Amino acid sequence: MTANSIYANTGNYKRLYSYQKAEAIYDITFYFCRNYLRKGDRTVDQMVQAARSGKQNIAEGCAASSTSKETEIKLVNVAKASLQELLLDYEDYLRTREHRQWEQNSVELDKMRELGRRHNDSAFYMGIIKTRPPETIANIAICLIKQTDYLLYRQLKVLEKQFLREGGFRERLTRMRLEERNKK
Repeated sequence: MTANSIYANTGNYKRLYSYQKAEAIYDITFYFCRNYLRKGDRTVDQMVQAARSGKQNIAEGCAASSTSKETEIKLVNVAKASLQELLLDYEDYLRTREHRQWEQNSVELDKMRELGRRHNDSAFYMGIIKTRPPETIANIAICLIKQTDYLLYRQLKVLEKQFLREGGFRERLTRMRLEERNKK
């Protein structure tokens, strides 16, 4: 179990790296859509909602952890899926405008990955993106989404192991009832 996963068990989602990155992704997406996409474009609502869903479902899953590990797992999966939808929107933005998506092992991607490993807070990224062109912002978002996806993947693996080892809330209650009966 990682230190990051312990916070999920206590419901303190704001300490989860996955949540912190998802919050940065939401803020970046909100800024990006407001400044670089046309008002009334349906993509704006979809991108902002996907970013919000990624963040909110991590928080909601964490809040549900004390009563339902199954619900927590489902909500983290929803967060993961929402961020994948957002990833496609950013990739579409770059492709349809004939902008370059940073290639594997490119200098830009390597530097962004390093920043992403060291920073999780939204304020840090907002300071950067406000000085960058939209294609760079899209690439930054893509990198952060992929890093968050990996964190959520690891979080899900921990949650699944916990569920298999401990069961969910119902299983724990059943185990407690059986232990109480056996005492009598």
